[in-house]
Amino acid sequence: EGADVIISMLPAGKHVAGTFLGEDGLLAKVSTDTLILDASTIDAATARQVGEAAAELGIDFMDTPVSGGVAAAAAGTLAFMCGGSAAAFDRATPILEGMGSAEKIFHAGPAGAGQVAKAANNMLLAVHMIGTSEALAMGEAHGLDPAVLSEIMKASSGNNWSLQVYNPWPDVMAGVPSSNNYQPGFMVDLMVKDLGLACEVAESCGLNNQMGKQAMAAYSDHQGEGNGPRDFSSILEWVKAQTG
Repeated sequence: EGADVIISMLPAGKHVAGTFLGEDGLLAKVSTDTLILDASTIDAATARQVGEAAAELGIDFMDTPVSGGVAAAAAGTLAFMCGGSAAAFDRATPILEGMGSAEKIFHAGPAGAGQVAKAANNMLLAVHMIGTSEALAMGEAHGLDPAVLSEIMKASSGNNWSLQVYNPWPDVMAGVPSSNNYQPGFMVDLMVKDLGLACEVAESCGLNNQMGKQAMAAYSDHQGEGNGPRDFSSILEWVKAQTG
């Protein structure tokens, strides 16, 4: 009570709903001047539900999931994908700029839009990490140096974020999880969670997202082999195990 701004980051939709909704929830306790920024990565439906409940009370609420991982958080260069009103976004921007880069703070649309954007981004991240791992494994099996092949693809149309800053092949790139026994980073457990959210978003609009489903199956299999706490780039090991 009495807070000007509340920033939350919770594990799942049920925790967000439990925190903000109901007689004992924060929406029933804060003033209409309070700005609420929920940086959790959750299902879009819950974000919409909380956003709509806040709007009915005249409270500015935004879902503001983040991207960039531990390194970006430490450097203050996180990306924020924001869902809520334009007025709430205007209030939120200077606060988020204290944690992220101004050019990486986006107003995705109304309540829940931030969660849809985060789901889309992380689904694509999983797909291109698996694709990058497959390409490197194929090249190495034919005698190519993964470091050289990485440079070739970075200079060509196969270039992507995984190659640029998060190469999954050990010792190709310094300072990334693959060169530190896949210490996270961004855990496989969290990627499985986010792919599940992406599949929910796709199903809710009738989209049969085949690549997302395949990525979910691959990461779930990798998780089931005891790799949940490891970095998601360790999917390279799963890819290599599929050969033959």
